[in-house]
Amino acid sequence: MATIAAPTTYQTKILIGDQWRDAVSGKTFPTVNPATEEVIADVAEGDAADIDLAVKAAREAFTSGPWAKMDARDRGALLMKLADLIEANLEELAALESLDNGKPIRDSRAADLPLVVDCLRYYAGWADKIHGQTIPIRGNYFCYTRREPVGVCGQIIPWNFPMLMAAWKWGPALATGNTIVMKPAEQTPLTCLRMAELALEAGIPPGVINVVPGYGPTAGAALVAHPDVDKIAFTGEHHTGKIIMRNAAETLKRLTFELGGKSPNIVFADADLDAAVAGAEFGLFFNQGQCCCAGSRLFVEDSVHDEFVERVVERAKSRVVGNPLDSNTTQGPQVDQAQLDKILGFIEKGKAQGARCLTGGTRAGDQGYFVEPTVFDSVTDEMDIALHEIFGPVMNILRFRDLDEVIERSNRTIFGLAAAVWTSDVTKAHRIAGAVRAGTVWINCYDVFDAAAPFGGFKFSGMGRELGEAGLQAYTEPKTVTMNLG
Repeated sequence: MATIAAPTTYQTKILIGDQWRDAVSGKTFPTVNPATEEVIADVAEGDAADIDLAVKAAREAFTSGPWAKMDARDRGALLMKLADLIEANLEELAALESLDNGKPIRDSRAADLPLVVDCLRYYAGWADKIHGQTIPIRGNYFCYTRREPVGVCGQIIPWNFPMLMAAWKWGPALATGNTIVMKPAEQTPLTCLRMAELALEAGIPPGVINVVPGYGPTAGAALVAHPDVDKIAFTGEHHTGKIIMRNAAETLKRLTFELGGKSPNIVFADADLDAAVAGAEFGLFFNQGQCCCAGSRLFVEDSVHDEFVERVVERAKSRVVGNPLDSNTTQGPQVDQAQLDKILGFIEKGKAQGARCLTGGTRAGDQGYFVEPTVFDSVTDEMDIALHEIFGPVMNILRFRDLDEVIERSNRTIFGLAAAVWTSDVTKAHRIAGAVRAGTVWINCYDVFDAAAPFGGFKFSGMGRELGEAGLQAYTEPKTVTMNLG
């Protein structure tokens, strides 16, 4: 059978310490299957009262629980055990992710879950390798530095890659000895809660990971404002990032943000067009276009524009839109009604402003939040679809003439998360890599991620980095110790 059965049991409560609880208010909220618009389950709706209890549990675990006294290598072993449990339950977790988020099961299995496991194992290996330096300062002193955990870390994750974003935040935070209060996105809480069950099963002590589902203005805002939270890590929209910055100022929290993007994907005439066409399709349509680093401004050099457009349109038309639990599906629904409405609104703006819609351009079917794979040509830099993050399966193709022009136009954005260039000219490739203001630049590839490679953005696309050794820095405080040797 191509279609797999959906999970039928779910964790729906709040995790505080090692206890699964109803919300203090008793409220719940529905999480919806985006393919059918039917309620999957009602989930405990945390708010400020639940956040306060979770923060207290995290603080106790940080200051006086077994986590505070645990050897770094033992912390790493627990992270490794969590990774093993996730791998052992991969099929269940992949199905749950596809049910709650709408992403095709083939992507959950082959992309999301392997990257989750790899990230946790990578940071498990770092746990006992975080150290300071000895510094030869002037005078008869012994001076050294040590890197200590920040403390209680509030983590707010998005709905587009729920498990992977949890892993990106849990991995470095736990490897460095912090404790966590996580608020998953209200659209997709189920896999984060299941991961938390597995964390307890792995032996991670009570209070080290706490999960409070709820809404941004209540649970999220309370986490940001709480005076006993030392750091906030947030992935999401830049408008929300601004709100968090303002609200975190009162308590001077450490902040790391991974925000939105409007990434240029540049195709030169000397590129391998087969690879570039495939890369352009993947770079935009993967995960229903719901990627912060999607190649959503596709710049194609004049001399190959017509051939390239014809070929990429054919690939878009061949995408299989349907049930995300069917292994033949390559494009599932958008995550919710609000996202569907936003995308369809941008499509209408594109048409009204003179872009040519070559395929798609409408909702697919009448049940579920499906959008047809859409390709616009004749797009200009000032159009709304070229300026704003659509976060959907809408490809925008722009012509360009030469290297200097495309560099200038690529940087004509408030964002700077990612970019890509397709060319056989090594010099040209590295000119682009050095000149485009983006945190990641791919050359003759797209969406290549590895737990060892830092990821983050310039400008409105964020601050700080996740993944790699760089991802550890935001979760530690350097301390200088100086001793008088007499």
